[in-house]
Amino acid sequence: MSRSPTLPAKSNSIMLDVKIVRPSDHPDWNTLLDAEAGFSIFHTAEWADILTRSYGYRPAYFVCRGEKGVESLLAVMEVKSRLTGIRGVSLPFTDACEPVAADAQTFQKLWDQAVSLGRKRKWKYLEIRGGQSHLADKPSSAVHIGHRLDLARGTDAVYAGLRDSTRRNIKKARSEKVEVNIANTLPAMEDFCRLNAMTRKEHGLPPQPRRFFQQLYDRVISRDMGFVARASVANTIVAANVYLHFGREVVYKYGASDKQFQHLRANNLVMWESIKWSCDRGFQSLNFGRTEPEHKGLLQFKAGWGANPYQIFYYRYDLKKKVFVADLPGVHPLAKKVFNKLPSPVLKTLGGFLYRHMG
Repeated sequence: MSRSPTLPAKSNSIMLDVKIVRPSDHPDWNTLLDAEAGFSIFHTAEWADILTRSYGYRPAYFVCRGEKGVESLLAVMEVKSRLTGIRGVSLPFTDACEPVAADAQTFQKLWDQAVSLGRKRKWKYLEIRGGQSHLADKPSSAVHIGHRLDLARGTDAVYAGLRDSTRRNIKKARSEKVEVNIANTLPAMEDFCRLNAMTRKEHGLPPQPRRFFQQLYDRVISRDMGFVARASVANTIVAANVYLHFGREVVYKYGASDKQFQHLRANNLVMWESIKWSCDRGFQSLNFGRTEPEHKGLLQFKAGWGANPYQIFYYRYDLKKKVFVADLPGVHPLAKKVFNKLPSPVLKTLGGFLYRHMG
């Protein structure tokens, strides 16, 4: 099988040379991404494949190529749905996917190309989950809170920076004989999926489709680009987290637990053992993902690890009206109440149907 050609080099002309590509067409895609320049796991070919294979989204990655690789990138997936319309999202089911641009001129060129393609394909809007450094003068559609923990200090310094209550919870879990295992095996992913269905129901939401987690395992976890940390008590799995990593950053992507074991504080020990694991392997930071401002409990949990908070801005551009739209709608509270009452098998069926339309 012949290899696909590498990305064309950046033009020497004054005009920036922007290409629209699919990461899957370039076997060397990840080697072209410099993590130091701001590229994350969500810019990789693996994440693009997961979204494409799980939900049928169409990738359109707007690229400016430099001498050493991808210099600037706006990663977009076309979400095509009879229920919610056609739109471009950067990126669906991603807490943040910052556009990486060398300067304001380059970002504007990437943006113009994305808007042009959106108009050709009749997108309702173009949504970017990030981009505040380039769009600060535009109204945002939503604002979330991110947390990032500095791991470069080492395990001892990180532990010293934990909130007292966080350290007590870690000790509590150990005294209750909670054990943590870190693995990248399919059984570990299956344990997480079982707990995730329980947790999503508790929150009034259907679980993500099983095919999504199968793709996540096949393309990331099994390839040593992530891991599952599980807590058990007397051989019963009571909590599990999923982490992804690229370059020197680890991302806490999903967490789930069995509520009846909440008093054991297993979630705290899972997080701490994952932090230690990441420090021991030389990772420099742990990204805790996004949190909605109204979720005070989760914000408190993440802050307890000594992580630094920051804001994540979402922007939605209405292509027909040619304006940025404020107030991004979420899941209606009534829908959450209904989902909370439905049997788990029904919720799983709904999740398999609804998620591709929600991206």
